[in-house]
Amino acid sequence: MRERVVLAEDGVLLREGLAGLLGRFGFDVVAGVGDADALVAAVTEHRPDLVVTDIRMPPGFTDEGLRAAVELRRVHPGLAVVALSQYVELSYASELLDSADGRGVGYLLKDRVVDVEEFVDALRRVADGGTVVDPQVVRQLLRRQRDPLSRLSPREREVLGLIAEGHSNTAIARILVISEATVGKHVGSILTKLDLPPTEDTHRRVLAVLAYLRSGTAG
Repeated sequence: MRERVVLAEDGVLLREGLAGLLGRFGFDVVAGVGDADALVAAVTEHRPDLVVTDIRMPPGFTDEGLRAAVELRRVHPGLAVVALSQYVELSYASELLDSADGRGVGYLLKDRVVDVEEFVDALRRVADGGTVVDPQVVRQLLRRQRDPLSRLSPREREVLGLIAEGHSNTAIARILVISEATVGKHVGSILTKLDLPPTEDTHRRVLAVLAYLRSGTAG
């Protein structure tokens, strides 16, 4: 089934380019809009499966798209949302990632999207209820919380960054050229040091780590 998408981006050329790209990869772009009010109206009208929205849009070019996404997730908890931005906007990032139990949400930085197929795969994972977060967003949240990962080794931090991107243990082993058993040991150590219950589910691990980073309990 083709996922129905509402696309919100104030730049006409970028919006049309994204619409064409998504269409080629099997998405059905039911509306393309240029501001936050139009985004809310389009979602109300079309009831899409997925929203892909810029964060800074008219009239203020601050966080209008992000605030609209948070409100849409409140009204439509099953709506999948991917926020795209040139910047990490922390004011509503935590609320977006927390919304609807953290399922079906993504936060990607435009400049770091360099592979079309990986981008499309991220959209599909979010549309299927997964969580995809750019590691730079995670690092910004870490700094905001006085670096709660100070107890982790450099390798554990590297593994955690890959977990936050949604990679499985098998994928992490391939990326870091280590055994899957070693990855499992690192993951167990990370969760133990962060006082988080161990789990083998990638999606739950991402949610647990993000919830901890946003909790403000780390010291």
